[in-house]
Amino acid sequence: MLDPIVQFIARLFERIGRGIGWLVALACWPFTAFWRWLKGRGWFIKIPVFAILLALIIGYGHFFYITQFWHSGDPDYVARYHFQNRSAAVGERLADSSCQPSAMVVVTADLIDGNVNTDTWVSSNPLSKAGFFGIEWKETPFFDNKAAFQLGINQVLRRTVIELVDRLGRVRGTSSINQNLQEAREAINYREDAWFITFSPPFLQPTTQARMRDARRKLLAFNEELGRCSADFDARADNLLQFFDRVTGDIGSTSEILQRRVEVANFFGFDRRADDRFWFTYGQLFAYYGILAAARSDFRDVAAQRNLDAVWNRVDGQLREALRLRPPVVMNGSASSLIKSHLESIGFALLRVRSNLVELRDVLDR
Repeated sequence: MLDPIVQFIARLFERIGRGIGWLVALACWPFTAFWRWLKGRGWFIKIPVFAILLALIIGYGHFFYITQFWHSGDPDYVARYHFQNRSAAVGERLADSSCQPSAMVVVTADLIDGNVNTDTWVSSNPLSKAGFFGIEWKETPFFDNKAAFQLGINQVLRRTVIELVDRLGRVRGTSSINQNLQEAREAINYREDAWFITFSPPFLQPTTQARMRDARRKLLAFNEELGRCSADFDARADNLLQFFDRVTGDIGSTSEILQRRVEVANFFGFDRRADDRFWFTYGQLFAYYGILAAARSDFRDVAAQRNLDAVWNRVDGQLREALRLRPPVVMNGSASSLIKSHLESIGFALLRVRSNLVELRDVLDR
């Protein structure tokens, strides 16, 4: 009685097996055809082909390593600065007649160091630029998470350096722009995917990593000037208010990007773009955690005078809590799905941080 059912299931699985075998054969056909062609050629052709294949194997092995192994990104990195032990605001003269350097500059320089020295900058790698058979990696679920994380950090670094040049590293709007900061801004705003070879004359160019290292050197040179009391850092309340405006605007733009991605969520939660959106946002929060903690140290007098500590403690706690979101696979489930939407989770954390920064800004504006 059950024989027809058993036979049907057996035939079904047999056909499924044949279909899978046909797909595998189809995928392998270009390689087997190439191998048959190569076997009939002389070593004059075989040696260059093997050299190219070896270079591709080594290149993709290295690409796999730099994208899957992260050597920076410790969510507790702010604790090692011990900002609470600093007794002076930025620019104040110390007991040894030197002046207090900027914590914001230190953290910015260290974040650059993490992106291009401790880790490898992914976006300018030729295989990252080549994509997957012509498709950009960000359009696939593979090999783009670390690049998105680094780009999120770099977004914050660019914003911070611009503020240092335009407002913080000078006295009001009448003093001249610090040359080291100006050169740091030019370097940090360089293309994010530049390799040393280009198709445009003169066919050679600085890499993104090289320009970021230039930016780091210039930032540290500016901090050395501060330490010698030969540079300015204008730690006024209105400058801090303006910086909060810039940060909340940056965060608000990211929340809009997340919202547009959440709108295309599906019941099964699979979304090829959700991972790079998540990790870009995570990189922003990671960087702002350090930058805002450093700003609190630099503007300690303003924070004390305006009683900002309670709200600022909430901001620090929310940023640290947001960095606990490290899912192995980023899902984007719809509202009716049982699958969690990690974009909604990090978006909620982002908006909590933004709302408290707005509160800080309102207190400063009274």
